[in-house]
Amino acid sequence: MLLVVSVAVIDNVICIDPEIMGGTPVFRGTRVPIRSLFDWLETETLEEFLENFPSVSREQALEVLHLAESRLIPPGPYEDPS
Repeated sequence: MLLVVSVAVIDNVICIDPEIMGGTPVFRGTRVPIRSLFDWLETETLEEFLENFPSVSREQALEVLHLAESRLIPPGPYEDPS
């Protein structure tokens, strides 16, 4: 089942513009790539990411995480496959 994420929500949080970082998806209003959030979270906390990238708001970071979750995890109860 595919979930539809509002384009308006993505537009408010993510910018993809060939004039900014060669079209790399970045947090709107910054030059911080979206990928950096996921790279950072591999070893650090969200708090540390926000401290090191002060141009990214907590709301933006959380919205990107929610967008990723909505694309990757289907709604409904989790069933352990084991």
